[in-house]
Amino acid sequence: MKPFSEELAQHIAVMNLAQSCAASVELAAHLLQKTFENGNKVLLCGNGGSAADAQHIAAEFVVRYQLKRRALPAIALTTDTSILTAHANDFDFDSVFARQIEALGNAGDTLIAISTSGNSKNIVQAAQIARAKNLNVIALTGENGGTLAEFATNLITVPSKITARIQETHILIGHYWCGVVEEGLNVSESA
Repeated sequence: MKPFSEELAQHIAVMNLAQSCAASVELAAHLLQKTFENGNKVLLCGNGGSAADAQHIAAEFVVRYQLKRRALPAIALTTDTSILTAHANDFDFDSVFARQIEALGNAGDTLIAISTSGNSKNIVQAAQIARAKNLNVIALTGENGGTLAEFATNLITVPSKITARIQETHILIGHYWCGVVEEGLNVSESA
């Protein structure tokens, strides 16, 4: 059995390498803050573990991260089973998130598109539609960003090929964003 210390060492190594994307992460935090300040919303999408990350980050924005404050408009496009299954059945799964952006996205909104490879067809199509509708696109990926890099207004590539390490870094980044946004809000505002 591989010792936990090896897994932890690998995690720490990737986290240290993630310093290389600090400037992009901070720019994205500023963009998210401006999105909410301007009365716009954040849409999020991903597959598998990245879908869970999309839901996790959306929940932190809507409910709260660490401070009591007003709810922020964030929607994980991964949660409506009727939309997901109807679209996949009637059309295909590649456009399942793009269709929701078509319906819900407005100019000035921001899409957080999460794909560890950067090549998930449904995430790439979502980013394409988002850009066509003048949404900002923050792409959270691994390694080189894949095809998704082409459609990102802000690309964050975690320097790793290991899905688990990329996802661990993505959720750290998401938590950082939530903290920055909360600190920038008037926290005396409540629901």
